[in-house]
Amino acid sequence: MPTDARGGSALLLLALLACGGSEKPPATQAAADTTPPAASTTPALMAYVPNEGSGEVTIIDVALDSAVGTIPVGTRPRGSRVSPDGTKLYVALSGSPRCPPTMPDEECAKLRADKSKDGIGEIDLATRKVVRVLPGGSDPENFDISQDGTKLFISNEDAGEATFVDIASGKVEKTIKVGEEPEGVKLAPDGHEVWVTAETAHDVSVLDTRNGKVLAKIETGKRPRSLVFNRDGTRAYVSSEVGGTVDIMDAKTYKVLKTLKMPEGAKPMGVALSPDGTRLYVANGRAGTVSLVDLATDSVVTSTKVGTRPWGIALTPDGKKLYAANGPSNNVSVLDAEKMQVTKTVPAGELPWGVTLGKAP
Repeated sequence: MPTDARGGSALLLLALLACGGSEKPPATQAAADTTPPAASTTPALMAYVPNEGSGEVTIIDVALDSAVGTIPVGTRPRGSRVSPDGTKLYVALSGSPRCPPTMPDEECAKLRADKSKDGIGEIDLATRKVVRVLPGGSDPENFDISQDGTKLFISNEDAGEATFVDIASGKVEKTIKVGEEPEGVKLAPDGHEVWVTAETAHDVSVLDTRNGKVLAKIETGKRPRSLVFNRDGTRAYVSSEVGGTVDIMDAKTYKVLKTLKMPEGAKPMGVALSPDGTRLYVANGRAGTVSLVDLATDSVVTSTKVGTRPWGIALTPDGKKLYAANGPSNNVSVLDAEKMQVTKTVPAGELPWGVTLGKAP
């Protein structure tokens, strides 16, 4: 190579290095700079709706507000919870006959129960398959799951009991007598207590989650159905269907502080609390509405018409959407939780009982 050519090449290389350049061809460098960012890996949020009449769970994509699948689970699925890690869905199953409110007790007593169908179904959400059925006591209706995902606390409607189950071993740890026809089950935020409503006894039993001891019984309105705690666990809100009320309780002293009268004709069932603790949502059952309660003034702000007899409800973590399972309507209402307007109605199976939210696996 001639001397001047070598000198020219050296000068060009020095110039490129001084400007932060490289030996890559310009086209290659440009392509590297315009590589699109990786797609988001944030899991989608799903709503899981147990259908008591048809024996399956409807899956609703919360971003689309459309049903995207169903999972056959067993007889009379009612209460449900997603595991803390989001991989499992647990559903209460019952072999006891369904007796609607209009059926006389003596007629219900004639119907045959199949106790072999009682249990808590464990569903793998990745495969959407029932992988096992855990024991759940007699006629399990509702339950809650410990924060570490190791234990279930279950209400047994026909036995007047609560059952504690270890998930890993699939064994019953404790069975505790509570009030007649227990339904609502909720863990206190610190995980040390679980509260169980009793429809016929008209009270709430407070149980120690470590030893099963009954710490208190709190009288409520007639036929308590559901309850929710505020974030710091100082207040509990308990709905009473026949009483048409919501009791506000001091969760530390076990005293009723105030009883809120819901609108005329309301039969309060499911309850949900906004993330900031300022708004309480109440499904009013046979009134066919959901009410918004302002907890700063303890007053009903508005009630919105949804489907026939809304039962369980669930609020998205950001507090923007509310889902209401409308049993006899066989659908789920989606509400703008701030405007209290129905934005969509999603078909479900027969007699949707409630709604549980969880991230898709």
